[in-house]
Order: sequence, then structure tokens, then C-alpha cells
Amino acid sequence: MRVRTIVLLGVLSCAGIPAAAQQRFLPAEIDAGGRLYLANCTGCHGPEGDGVAGTNFSQGKFRRGVADDDLIRIIVRGIPGTPMPPSGIADNQVATIVAYLRSMTAGNGEAIAGGDAARGRSLVEGKGQCLACHTIGVNGLHAGPALSDIGAQRRGVDLMRSLVDPAAEVRPENRTVRVVTKDGRTMAGRFLNQDTFSIQLIDATDKMLSIDKSTVRESSILTTSPMPSFKDKLNAQELADVVSYLSSLKGRP
Repeated sequence: MRVRTIVLLGVLSCAGIPAAAQQRFLPAEIDAGGRLYLANCTGCHGPEGDGVAGTNFSQGKFRRGVADDDLIRIIVRGIPGTPMPPSGIADNQVATIVAYLRSMTAGNGEAIAGGDAARGRSLVEGKGQCLACHTIGVNGLHAGPALSDIGAQRRGVDLMRSLVDPAAEVRPENRTVRVVTKDGRTMAGRFLNQDTFSIQLIDATDKMLSIDKSTVRESSILTTSPMPSFKDKLNAQELADVVSYLSSLKGRP
């Protein structure tokens, strides 16, 4: 299915909107809006919202609209006579895109400064041992999610939070499944998929397992993260370096 690129040219106003005037969204809803933004809007606006001259969503530089309802209406209907077409996305989903754009601006003051991407790469591949669970390009293992384009998916402030407090938010696609078989064996790993007959996961040894459901006594999706916190393993400068490197990973060769 062809994905239409949403051009938000001139959508938002640079006037500040009081927080109380905006609808409140859960972190998971804002993340869902972020995924919609990445899938539909980055072709013109880029991951950081700075791809169109005169706008920069991550810095709060917008053009049109006052309230969230105005922004939703513009995204849904488009702007006649401009490159901004109707989106074809449901109003409630567009609302999460607006929430994500607001969060980009709200998180701007928390941006990580002073990081060095080259040092960060050395830490990721060495002291941090990140490739023991994650892949970057063709390197690494698969117990954790791939990081090759993580810089296009997550803001620096979100990456820092994941490093220092991994359990603060675990995305559904990254959750761990725990399976206990009828003969007493327990297996756990990153949940991949399930069908009528089996559950698929990748365990900590990078082995993909397909478990026959007829042998399963119980199974559960864990909401905690197996990733350790790096708060005490890396100092502040090292954390900033790692975030700088991860933010540079946009999925390009």
C-alpha cells in the first residue's frame, strides 16, 4: 500500500499554547503519534521536523493554528493551494500526531548537549556492550531491538531516558514474553510473533525459538525491561556521547 506523505507546511503557530489548553495524552499515545509522524511526515519535514524552510517542530518554530483542534483539522483536511494534502488519517490518530509535535517542543529544553558521536560509538561497541543485545547494521545480536535507525525514531531525550531508566517505558514491540511449558521448563525472550499453533521469541543467547502452544502451560508478556540501567555504569559525559552516537543513526549506509 502506498503511503501518502503528509506535508505540514505552515500548519502550526509559533505562539505558545498554555499546557492546560492542550488535551493530555499518555506516553504510549504520544509514541503512537510519533510512529505516524515518522511513517507519513518525515518525507518532507524530516525526523526532527526541520525539513521545510521556516519550520522546525523540535524548536517550536511553526506557522499556523492556535488550538489543537485547529491543527487536527488542518492535517485532516489539508491546506488548499499549498503542498499540504488531506491526510486520510482518522481524527483521533491525527490528534496523537499533534501531541507528538507538542512533545518535540516540550522536550527541547531537555536536549542532550556536549556529546561526541565518535566517542559514543566506541562506548556502544566496547564498555557499554550494547552489541551483545542490539544490532547496528550487520553487527550485534538480536535479543534487543535493532538500533540501525534509532536516531530517526527517537529523540535524544528519549534515548537518554531509556539508558538511565529502561523500565520507565517499554514499547509493545520490545516487550519480553515468558513461557512455562507443561514439563516445567521456563523460557523468556523478546517477543516476535504468535499464531494459532506457536509463540516465537528470541532468547538472551540470540536463538530464535518457536514454541508449540500445545506444550505451553502458561505464558505472559512482561511490562518490565531486561535492559540494565547505565546510570551508574557510564558517567554523564559518556551517556551524552552514547546518545549523540545513537541520535546519528538514521538507517543510512
